[in-house]
Amino acid sequence: MSFKAVLKSVFFLLIFFVMLYVGMNNTDKIDFSFPIASKEKIHAAAGLIFFGVFAAGVLAGTFLHGGSGGGGKKSGSKDK
Repeated sequence: MSFKAVLKSVFFLLIFFVMLYVGMNNTDKIDFSFPIASKEKIHAAAGLIFFGVFAAGVLAGTFLHGGSGGGGKKSGSKDK
């Protein structure tokens, strides 16, 4: 996995966090349920829950995309 890809993802998340922070004037709390992980509901601000789910998806996509796959071009070949 490329360190550059992870760094780009962290920067991407930072930008989106700032956008969410500006829009978080609505401090209403919501119940979030994810029964696979826990039977208890999470009671938190909607913006923070949205950002957490978004960040987990972006990082998961980065790790899946940045992994070493079997197919594709080899970077060691040189054309003359």
